[in-house]
Amino acid sequence: MINNIDVILVLILLSVLLSLGSSRMMTLIKIMALQGALVSLAPIFLDQHSRLSSGGVLFFQLMFLIKTALIPGLLYMAVTKISIKREVEPIIGYHASIFTGLGLILLSVYITQRLGLSLHGDYAVLLITAITTLSGGLFLMMSRTKAITQVIGYLMLDNGIHLMGMALTKHSHNLYIVEFGVLLDLLVGVMIMGIILHNINRTFDDVDTMYLGQLKD
Repeated sequence: MINNIDVILVLILLSVLLSLGSSRMMTLIKIMALQGALVSLAPIFLDQHSRLSSGGVLFFQLMFLIKTALIPGLLYMAVTKISIKREVEPIIGYHASIFTGLGLILLSVYITQRLGLSLHGDYAVLLITAITTLSGGLFLMMSRTKAITQVIGYLMLDNGIHLMGMALTKHSHNLYIVEFGVLLDLLVGVMIMGIILHNINRTFDDVDTMYLGQLKD
């Protein structure tokens, strides 16, 4: 029988592959909103027999709101304001990126087995998904030139860190406090990146980070 958590983890892996193979900014934002929703729901279905405290429920509600509505909304406004539709010349092509994503999944399985942690069942699959999401975010940041795509890669990396925290701590209450602090920092970071994107676009009439190499004292 397929558990809900298995479906969620598979969809997260698919969202990583789709983000690596997509060039359109609006599509990437929608994928990240979906991935944020899945990451927010994962803790609820991971331990269905354990009861969450009122603080835990409030945290997951806030995380769901921020990851699925607030942050994607900020990205949508940034993309609309700078009038950019797609990544034209990535450092690594999209077909190669998808194959790299498949390789990252296999590498994550190997790393999880080599770590020697006593993780079984859903938690082992969760760790594999976490490592894949984290490394996929790093790859997206390094293989794309548009600043907005690199911000999306940063968001994916944060989702991977969150999943890894769930896999290794198994719903420690202290984790909620730490995660909430990181989530607020992430929100502020995205707002700052929106301002930076606007300034880059106003200066160079583009948001390609390659132009930053032209800056001089």
